[in-house]
Amino acid sequence: MIHRVANIINILKNQYNYKNIVGMARFGIKTKSAFGIPIPELRKLAKKIGRDHVLANELWKTKIHEARLLAGFIEDPKKLTEQQMERWAKDFDSWDICDQVCSNVFDKSPRAFDKALEWSKRKEEFVKRAGFAMMAALAVHDKEAKDKLFANFFSSIKLAASDERNFVKKAVNWALRQIGKRNMPLNEKAVSLAKDMAEFESASARWIANDALRELTSSKVLKRIQSKNN
Repeated sequence: MIHRVANIINILKNQYNYKNIVGMARFGIKTKSAFGIPIPELRKLAKKIGRDHVLANELWKTKIHEARLLAGFIEDPKKLTEQQMERWAKDFDSWDICDQVCSNVFDKSPRAFDKALEWSKRKEEFVKRAGFAMMAALAVHDKEAKDKLFANFFSSIKLAASDERNFVKKAVNWALRQIGKRNMPLNEKAVSLAKDMAEFESASARWIANDALRELTSSKVLKRIQSKNN
């Protein structure tokens, strides 16, 4: 059956693509255990499998890059435990796995907002990135969440803005931009924070701020927010 781990790994191995692996490496993706399978192909396989908590954890244990991506696509967020979220987050070693897991399953957990804040203060590079990736995902996916929950993220964004590590810096920027595109009140707060950060001595903070300001103050984005909220 397709649900058996060994069978799934064989399916993945049969799609091995060296050219894609080279391309992945150029984008800073860890490829030591990768097969070079595009995300759309993994999503097709995930759709055939369906939600499967037990299988997701077994696939995660293989440490194979695409198996872990697949695990994030098929995991049942209703069965996620805090211990599992911590275990998987500590295993993150590539930005794509971090972002896909956070935006496909972790952000649907009732612990998502708490974990985003908690992880944003952690020292480990990819755990910290996960905190901000979760903020960005929640800003896009959770249509019912109150503005206050997102406003609570701004202090963490400001605090982490001076982290010069590339994978952290880009995630902080991502979170700020997505929160600022949610509605006009949050846009105004995000723009104000970005203007403040633009004066920081940190090159990372200035890059985050200026990049966010370009998008959040653009007429295209402002029109989209206004039409969405009307």
